Amino acid sequence: QVQLVESGGGLVQPGGSLRLSCAYSGTRFSIATMGWYRQAPGKQRELVARIPSGGSTSYADSVKGRFTIARDNAKNTVYLQMNSLKPEDTAVYYCNSLILARVYWGQGTQVTVSS
Repeated sequence: QVQLVESGGGLVQPGGSLRLSCAYSGTRFSIATMGWYRQAPGKQRELVARIPSGGSTSYADSVKGRFTIARDNAKNTVYLQMNSLKPEDTAVYYCNSLILARVYWGQGTQVTVSS
């Protein structure tokens, strides 16, 4: 069984930065594909960034050049560094894990970008 716990959300002004963290508890974090998704009010959940166990990262076009996903296999944690935040980045951000053909989700953390 895998559990994911996000942290680091909050209120930030446009142009500001936040770093989200996702703590993974369970088996074999090092082989899991980890991702961050977000869901804004009235919209579908969308992929923000993904980092496989040993491959290259990928990003939604809307966040390329502003967001960076990284993982620390020693700490079983994945991060999302978000810079140059915009009001349209406001959403609940969810951590996601794909391991051994099973998908797991965190509970989500709210990010609000507003002046």
